[in-house]
Amino acid sequence: MPGRGATGGDGEVVEGYRWTPGRVILHISVGLFAGLLSGMFGVGGGIVIVPLLVLLLAYPQRLASGTSLAAIIPAASVGVISYAFSGDVAWIPALILAAGAVIGAQAGTWLLPRVPVRVLQFGFAAFLIAVIVSLFLVIPSRGEPFELSVVTVLGLIALGLITGLLSGLLGVGGGIVVVPALLLIFGTSDLIARGTSLLMIIPTAISGTIGNLGRRNVNLLGAALVGGSACTTTALGAIITKSIDPFSANIIFAVFLFFITVQILVRAIRGRSK
Repeated sequence: MPGRGATGGDGEVVEGYRWTPGRVILHISVGLFAGLLSGMFGVGGGIVIVPLLVLLLAYPQRLASGTSLAAIIPAASVGVISYAFSGDVAWIPALILAAGAVIGAQAGTWLLPRVPVRVLQFGFAAFLIAVIVSLFLVIPSRGEPFELSVVTVLGLIALGLITGLLSGLLGVGGGIVVVPALLLIFGTSDLIARGTSLLMIIPTAISGTIGNLGRRNVNLLGAALVGGSACTTTALGAIITKSIDPFSANIIFAVFLFFITVQILVRAIRGRSK
């Protein structure tokens, strides 16, 4: 017997959305793919989950974003555990980043109707292109500790605020900004950058999910399927990254960022043509 349809932001049942074995399998497949990327790159996976939910499962955009954010929580938690076992999580810096990101996300949400989003999209794409180039020039040294100082703490607060701001404005996950910044600006190990990013994502995602639940922008069953299946591959992604040398990891990360850059540019160009 088909299940109830997914609930949209205003509580309506999305037309034609029924739980079938095929839809369940698609949710699980999305989670498996997103979990692998989450573990490999230290990102939540929302940048992949959202478009797949929209394209493959006919989710409305807002429902896809809310469901993705909820699904990220268990996947990121497993990723943190995987990196923590090898000591590749900077706990205090992650909490500083999370505090800044939560505040920045609120500011981004407030600015969203007031700032031309396409300008931000093009600017963010330019930033990612610069990061991609830098990844071929700067090879991180593994085993380097994350040293805290007054300057570092202030920098982490600023990075958290910027990350949250971009998240609120563009709907991108924090890891897309945090991992490159920790690598290139703070000089951390690539493994620490990924583990720390995943830890930062958890409180940020919880905060956003609570708000989305109040607005009925979360498909709980969909989030459980995606998040649960993502948990099974997140650790594998972390193992893959740890097993390859930093330069190869940078190349793979650059390819991933290139995919994200193209996706953002396509959205910006489509929005401009409307």
